[in-house]
Order: sequence, then structure tokens, then C-alpha cells
Amino acid sequence: MNGPPPESSTEGTSMTSQTSVAPLAGRVTVVTGASSGIGEATAEHLASLGAKVAVLARREDRLAELVSRIEANGGTALTIAADVTDAQAVRAAADRVKNDLGGADLLFNNAGVMLPAPIQELAGDQWQRQIDLNITGLMNAIGAFVPQLVEAAAERGVGDLINTSSIAAQNLFPNFAVYSATKAYVSHLSRHLRMELGPKKVRVSAIEPGIVGTELQSHVTDIGALEWLEGSKQTMEWLTAEDIAHTVGFLASQPARVNLQQVTIMPTGEAS
Repeated sequence: MNGPPPESSTEGTSMTSQTSVAPLAGRVTVVTGASSGIGEATAEHLASLGAKVAVLARREDRLAELVSRIEANGGTALTIAADVTDAQAVRAAADRVKNDLGGADLLFNNAGVMLPAPIQELAGDQWQRQIDLNITGLMNAIGAFVPQLVEAAAERGVGDLINTSSIAAQNLFPNFAVYSATKAYVSHLSRHLRMELGPKKVRVSAIEPGIVGTELQSHVTDIGALEWLEGSKQTMEWLTAEDIAHTVGFLASQPARVNLQQVTIMPTGEAS
């Protein structure tokens, strides 16, 4: 009656313990926009959950520092310096992930830029930069890595495509028209891709954060937007990059049957 538990019970406990410690063990993830902010934090968090992580961005020195930290903590990471607006460079990155890590089964499509300005300023260069990075860069990564996600899902039972959108995809903010439109594209595209890829066992999710304290705000030059952002700091505590990173880890750690297709994450004090 008081002897050791049955062998099967011991095995079950061991497997559960291992899963809880490293729920993404054996998975290969790609994070774009990984040199700072949400991408950097997410790469570190996914590595801590057991995933091998390929970090992709333009700033190779920042990526090297990130990879060094991940490896110092016992993780596996690969530096890929590339601009997501360069389709050929992103395809080459996908080839390297395939050759070095065996192919991706999770893509966190995160590279983006926010450049608000009144539409009457006719800031065409800023419009184009947001479209190039937030839409074209997103599509370049999808085109390069979705074949790997589909292949991995067929072999292992699950793949993940997680796209960074914004609460601006839903709500209205003065002077943010072009940025908001690019993020509405991301959210709506994600819903369509879920319909296409879900039957292939690839889960598709869009994350729509409210204000997150990252480098994104440092790119803003519009005085009205800067004043609004600065004022918001006085009325609420902004989200952190780590908050979003943990959400990505949560999505990827769910059983294969579970797909949270759209997750809106707001600072508690942000009303809209």
C-alpha cells in the first residue's frame, strides 16, 4: 500500500515536469525585429522556454549581444543580419535557418516602425517607410518562412505564425492614419491566413498591444504625437516588452488544438 507509485505514474510526472520547465524544447523559432524592444525580449524568453532561436534584424552588433546572452543562459541562437524589406535577403535567411537549425516551426513576425504625422503634411517618405516595413517586410517573412512552418507542422503536428499588430488596428488616434492602416492590414491578413493555414496545422495569431515602452517611440518626430505619448506616461503605466514576450510564449506553448487568433493587450490605464 505504501510502496513506490506505478512506473507509468512516475513517467507521467517526469514528462509533465519537463514540459513545464521547457515547453518549447525541440522547436525552432525565428524572430524578426529582434535587435531591440519586443523582438529582443521575445527571443530571450522563447530561448528560456527551450526553443532554438534565429534572431533577424539589420543591426548585427545588437544581435550578437543578444545571442551571447542567450547562449550564456544555456540557450541556442543564430544571428542573421538582414533587412526584412529585402525579399532576397529574407529568402537567404530562411535557407540558413533550414540548413543550420533544421527549419522553423514558429515565426514571430515583429519588425515594424511607427511614424505618425498629420496627413496634410504629405510626409510621403514616412508613409512609404511604414508601408515597406510593416506590410512588405511582413509579407517577405511570410513568403520565406511559411513553407517551413507548413512542413514542420506536417512532421511535428504544429506550427505557429504570430504577427505583431497594434490596438491602432481597431481604434482611432490622431495623426496615426498610415501606421494604423498598416496594422489593420496585419490583423485582417492574419485572420485570412488562419483560414488557409489552420487546416495544415499552422496556428496564426495577431497580437494587438496598446502602448509598449520600446524604441518605437524614439522614431516619432511629430510634435502632436510626442506630446500625446508624453502625456500618457503621466496617466498610465505602459506595457513592457517582456509583457508581450510572455504572451508570445503563452501562445506557442498551448496544445496544438488551441489557437488564440487575436490577442489584444492593453495597459490597465489605457482607455482606448
